[in-house]
Amino acid sequence: MTQLDLQLDKDAIARAYGRWAPVYDLVFGPVFESGRRVAVVAAERIGGLILEAGVGTGLSLPDYAASSRVIGVDISEPMLRKAQERVRALGLRQIAGLAVMDIEHLSLPDASVDVVVAQYVITAVPNPEATLDEFARVLKPGGEIVLLSRVSAEAGLRHALEQWFAPAARRLGWRTDFAWQRYASWADRAPGIRLKERRAVPPLGHFSLIRFAKDRATASDAICSAARAEI
Repeated sequence: MTQLDLQLDKDAIARAYGRWAPVYDLVFGPVFESGRRVAVVAAERIGGLILEAGVGTGLSLPDYAASSRVIGVDISEPMLRKAQERVRALGLRQIAGLAVMDIEHLSLPDASVDVVVAQYVITAVPNPEATLDEFARVLKPGGEIVLLSRVSAEAGLRHALEQWFAPAARRLGWRTDFAWQRYASWADRAPGIRLKERRAVPPLGHFSLIRFAKDRATASDAICSAARAEI
């Protein structure tokens, strides 16, 4: 873990987003609306049980079709209360459950969800790679991790601005400087994970839709797993 990551601890993140909860929808709702819809569409193409990791106030939950089945988790209780209020007020029957949970240590069984959706989350956790490992653990073979996430610029004015704003961003609960190489390096070492799509999304291309697929288990994999379980 880098020094930068050490400065983002879980308690500080929970406190920061607790402070954001009353105004989060007003500040971030319209700005990220188009990106959220892109992520929902990508998740619903896979279908099955969808995990919204870092669901926040539940801004994206009404975008899911009534036929979808979604569970949402977040480390911030104040944010999650807003999500629960939204589900009740709108009668969102596609939401199967909401729970306070640390997404770096999900209280879910291995291979238990078909899609993991994480919107604007990976750059706001203390250990992004460990969080991605956890997403891969709970994901079924054949499923997808769907990220909406910042990819920092490698050079130019935007790169300079991201570096300049980084200390303030950490105090607010996220990072501005997060290079593509971190995503790529994680995928290279994660067993059975491959990049399926990467494309910029509004506003201004500061964020990207990133889709990682988990390879389907082969018959020999299943036999080996069963053999290990019997030992």
